Amino acid sequence: MRVAVVGGHGQIARLLHPLLVRAGHQPVALVRREEQRTALEAVGAQVRLLDIEGDGVDGFARAFDGCDVVVFAAGGGPDGNAERKRTVDLEGSLKSATAAEATGIRRFVQVSAIDVDRPVAADAGEVWAAYVAAKRDADAALRAGPLDWTILRPGRLTDDPATGRVALGADVPRGDVTRADVAAVLAEVVGRPETIGHQWDLVGGEVPVAEAVTAAVAAGTH
Repeated sequence: MRVAVVGGHGQIARLLHPLLVRAGHQPVALVRREEQRTALEAVGAQVRLLDIEGDGVDGFARAFDGCDVVVFAAGGGPDGNAERKRTVDLEGSLKSATAAEATGIRRFVQVSAIDVDRPVAADAGEVWAAYVAAKRDADAALRAGPLDWTILRPGRLTDDPATGRVALGADVPRGDVTRADVAAVLAEVVGRPETIGHQWDLVGGEVPVAEAVTAAVAAGTH
Protein backbone atom coordinates (compact mmCIF):
# COMPACT_ATOMS: atom_id res chain seq x y z
CA MET A 1 0.00 0.00 0.00
CA ARG A 2 1.01 3.60 -0.50
CA VAL A 3 0.87 5.27 2.92
CA ALA A 4 0.66 9.06 3.20
CA VAL A 5 2.27 10.19 6.46
CA VAL A 6 1.16 13.66 7.58
CA GLY A 7 3.93 15.14 9.68
CA GLY A 8 6.34 13.08 7.64
CA HIS A 9 9.50 14.57 9.15
CA GLY A 10 8.33 14.22 12.75
CA GLN A 11 10.16 12.06 15.24
CA ILE A 12 7.70 9.16 15.07
CA ALA A 13 7.32 9.43 11.30
CA ARG A 14 11.07 9.18 10.69
CA LEU A 15 11.06 5.90 12.61
CA LEU A 16 7.91 4.71 10.84
CA HIS A 17 9.09 5.07 7.23
CA PRO A 18 11.68 2.25 7.23
CA LEU A 19 9.24 -0.04 9.05
CA LEU A 20 6.63 0.53 6.35
CA VAL A 21 9.22 -0.21 3.67
CA ARG A 22 10.19 -3.41 5.46
CA ALA A 23 6.52 -4.44 5.56
CA GLY A 24 6.23 -3.98 1.80
CA HIS A 25 4.47 -0.59 1.82
CA GLN A 26 5.52 2.66 0.19
CA PRO A 27 5.63 5.56 2.66
CA VAL A 28 4.88 9.01 1.28
CA ALA A 29 6.31 11.60 3.66
CA LEU A 30 4.38 14.87 3.60
CA VAL A 31 6.71 17.64 4.75
CA ARG A 32 6.90 21.39 4.72
CA ARG A 33 10.51 21.91 3.63
CA GLU A 34 12.25 20.78 0.46
CA GLU A 35 15.54 20.38 2.33
CA GLN A 36 14.03 17.48 4.28
CA ARG A 37 13.76 15.41 1.09
CA THR A 38 17.21 13.82 0.92
CA ALA A 39 17.21 12.24 4.37
CA LEU A 40 13.70 10.88 3.94
CA GLU A 41 14.35 9.43 0.51
CA ALA A 42 17.41 7.72 1.95
CA VAL A 43 15.15 5.59 4.18
CA GLY A 44 12.83 4.69 1.32
CA ALA A 45 10.12 7.34 1.58
CA GLN A 46 8.71 9.30 -1.30
CA VAL A 47 8.46 12.98 -0.45
CA ARG A 48 5.72 15.46 -1.21
CA LEU A 49 5.43 19.01 0.08
CA LEU A 50 2.52 19.95 2.35
CA ASP A 51 2.12 22.90 4.70
CA ILE A 52 -0.28 21.60 7.34
CA GLU A 53 -1.23 25.07 8.55
CA GLY A 54 -1.05 26.96 5.26
CA ASP A 55 -2.62 24.49 2.84
CA GLY A 56 -6.35 23.91 2.54
CA VAL A 57 -8.20 20.67 1.94
CA ASP A 58 -7.37 20.84 -1.79
CA GLY A 59 -3.67 20.91 -0.97
CA PHE A 60 -4.04 17.89 1.29
CA ALA A 61 -6.00 16.07 -1.41
CA ARG A 62 -3.22 16.69 -3.95
CA ALA A 63 -0.67 15.39 -1.47
CA PHE A 64 -2.75 12.23 -0.94
CA ASP A 65 -3.09 11.49 -4.65
CA GLY A 66 -2.56 7.79 -5.38
CA CYS A 67 -2.33 6.81 -1.71
CA ASP A 68 -4.28 4.04 0.00
CA VAL A 69 -3.86 4.99 3.66
CA VAL A 70 -3.34 8.19 5.65
CA VAL A 71 -1.37 8.19 8.89
CA PHE A 72 -1.80 11.43 10.81
CA ALA A 73 1.36 11.72 12.91
CA ALA A 74 1.68 15.50 13.05
CA GLY A 75 1.89 17.65 16.15
CA GLY A 76 2.53 21.28 16.97
CA GLY A 77 5.43 20.27 19.18
CA PRO A 78 6.62 21.59 22.55
CA ASP A 79 6.94 25.17 21.31
CA GLY A 80 4.80 26.83 23.97
CA ASN A 81 2.39 28.02 21.29
CA ALA A 82 -1.19 27.18 22.23
CA GLU A 83 -2.55 28.37 18.87
CA ARG A 84 -0.46 25.81 16.96
CA LYS A 85 -2.09 23.02 18.92
CA ARG A 86 -5.34 24.02 17.22
CA THR A 87 -3.94 24.72 13.74
CA VAL A 88 -1.76 21.58 13.58
CA ASP A 89 -3.13 18.93 15.95
CA LEU A 90 -6.81 19.65 15.38
CA GLU A 91 -7.24 21.45 12.08
CA GLY A 92 -4.49 19.38 10.45
CA SER A 93 -6.36 16.22 11.38
CA LEU A 94 -9.71 17.61 10.22
CA LYS A 95 -8.29 18.66 6.85
CA SER A 96 -6.55 15.30 6.47
CA ALA A 97 -9.77 13.39 7.11
CA THR A 98 -11.81 15.58 4.77
CA ALA A 99 -9.21 15.25 2.01
CA ALA A 100 -8.97 11.50 2.50
CA GLU A 101 -12.71 11.14 2.04
CA ALA A 102 -12.67 13.44 -0.99
CA THR A 103 -9.96 11.37 -2.68
CA GLY A 104 -11.57 8.03 -1.93
CA ILE A 105 -9.14 6.96 0.79
CA ARG A 106 -10.98 5.00 3.49
CA ARG A 107 -8.15 3.95 5.83
CA PHE A 108 -7.00 6.53 8.37
CA VAL A 109 -4.70 5.94 11.35
CA GLN A 110 -4.26 8.74 13.89
CA VAL A 111 -1.67 9.31 16.60
CA SER A 112 -3.32 10.99 19.56
CA ALA A 113 -2.36 11.02 23.25
CA ILE A 114 -3.37 9.09 26.32
CA ASP A 115 -6.03 10.42 28.71
CA VAL A 116 -7.17 13.34 26.53
CA ASP A 117 -10.82 12.59 27.32
CA ARG A 118 -10.19 13.28 31.01
CA PRO A 119 -10.49 16.75 32.55
CA VAL A 120 -7.33 18.83 32.54
CA ALA A 121 -5.98 19.85 35.93
CA ALA A 122 -6.67 23.46 36.83
CA ASP A 123 -2.95 24.21 37.10
CA ALA A 124 -1.98 22.46 33.86
CA GLY A 125 -1.35 25.65 31.90
CA GLU A 126 -2.80 27.10 28.72
CA VAL A 127 -0.62 25.23 26.26
CA TRP A 128 -1.23 21.80 27.76
CA ALA A 129 -4.97 22.47 27.95
CA ALA A 130 -4.96 23.50 24.29
CA TYR A 131 -3.05 20.36 23.32
CA VAL A 132 -5.43 18.06 25.17
CA ALA A 133 -8.47 19.80 23.69
CA ALA A 134 -7.04 19.57 20.16
CA LYS A 135 -6.28 15.86 20.42
CA ARG A 136 -9.64 15.14 22.09
CA ASP A 137 -11.62 17.01 19.46
CA ALA A 138 -9.64 15.52 16.57
CA ASP A 139 -10.32 12.02 17.85
CA ALA A 140 -14.02 12.73 18.35
CA ALA A 141 -14.37 14.08 14.81
CA LEU A 142 -12.59 11.07 13.34
CA ARG A 143 -14.73 8.62 15.30
CA ALA A 144 -17.90 10.41 14.13
CA GLY A 145 -16.82 10.46 10.49
CA PRO A 146 -17.10 7.93 7.68
CA LEU A 147 -13.49 6.73 7.49
CA ASP A 148 -12.08 3.35 8.51
CA TRP A 149 -10.16 4.71 11.47
CA THR A 150 -7.77 3.45 14.10
CA ILE A 151 -6.65 5.80 16.89
CA LEU A 152 -3.51 5.19 18.96
CA ARG A 153 -3.09 7.15 22.19
CA PRO A 154 0.50 6.85 23.41
CA GLY A 155 1.67 7.75 26.88
CA ARG A 156 4.67 10.00 27.54
CA LEU A 157 7.00 9.64 24.59
CA THR A 158 10.69 8.87 25.05
CA ASP A 159 13.63 8.55 22.69
CA ASP A 160 14.85 5.29 24.20
CA PRO A 161 15.56 2.39 21.83
CA ALA A 162 12.69 0.22 20.67
CA THR A 163 11.75 -2.60 23.03
CA GLY A 164 9.33 -4.32 20.66
CA ARG A 165 7.00 -4.87 23.63
CA VAL A 166 3.99 -2.78 24.60
CA ALA A 167 0.76 -2.61 26.56
CA LEU A 168 -2.16 -1.81 24.28
CA GLY A 169 -5.84 -1.55 25.12
CA ALA A 170 -8.91 0.59 25.56
CA ASP A 171 -7.96 1.63 29.10
CA VAL A 172 -4.28 1.19 29.94
CA PRO A 173 -2.65 2.93 32.93
CA ARG A 174 -0.63 5.96 31.96
CA GLY A 175 3.07 5.31 31.38
CA ASP A 176 6.01 5.95 29.10
CA VAL A 177 6.48 4.50 25.63
CA THR A 178 9.32 4.86 23.17
CA ARG A 179 8.66 6.66 19.91
CA ALA A 180 10.18 3.66 18.17
CA ASP A 181 7.59 1.35 19.72
CA VAL A 182 4.79 3.72 18.69
CA ALA A 183 6.13 3.57 15.13
CA ALA A 184 6.16 -0.23 15.32
CA VAL A 185 2.51 -0.34 16.40
CA LEU A 186 1.57 2.07 13.61
CA ALA A 187 3.31 -0.11 11.04
CA GLU A 188 1.48 -3.14 12.42
CA VAL A 189 -2.04 -1.70 12.41
CA VAL A 190 -1.81 -0.06 8.98
CA GLY A 191 -2.10 -3.39 7.24
CA ARG A 192 -4.54 -5.08 9.61
CA PRO A 193 -8.18 -4.29 8.76
CA GLU A 194 -9.39 -5.90 11.98
CA THR A 195 -8.00 -2.87 13.84
CA ILE A 196 -10.54 -0.56 12.15
CA GLY A 197 -12.86 1.13 14.61
CA HIS A 198 -10.54 0.68 17.59
CA GLN A 199 -9.08 3.37 19.84
CA TRP A 200 -6.28 2.15 22.09
CA ASP A 201 -4.00 3.53 24.75
CA LEU A 202 -0.36 2.59 24.18
CA VAL A 203 2.46 2.41 26.72
CA GLY A 204 5.55 0.31 27.24
CA GLY A 205 4.82 -3.25 28.32
CA GLU A 206 5.73 -6.90 28.10
CA VAL A 207 3.81 -8.15 25.05
CA PRO A 208 5.39 -8.24 21.57
CA VAL A 209 3.79 -5.70 19.25
CA ALA A 210 2.00 -8.08 16.88
CA GLU A 211 0.65 -10.15 19.76
CA ALA A 212 -0.48 -7.01 21.60
CA VAL A 213 -2.47 -5.87 18.57
CA THR A 214 -4.06 -9.31 18.21
CA ALA A 215 -5.01 -9.36 21.88
CA ALA A 216 -6.43 -5.84 21.77
CA VAL A 217 -8.62 -6.77 18.81
CA ALA A 218 -9.75 -9.94 20.54
CA ALA A 219 -10.72 -7.97 23.65
CA GLY A 220 -13.42 -6.42 21.50
CA THR A 221 -13.35 -2.97 23.09
CA HIS A 222 -13.39 0.20 21.04
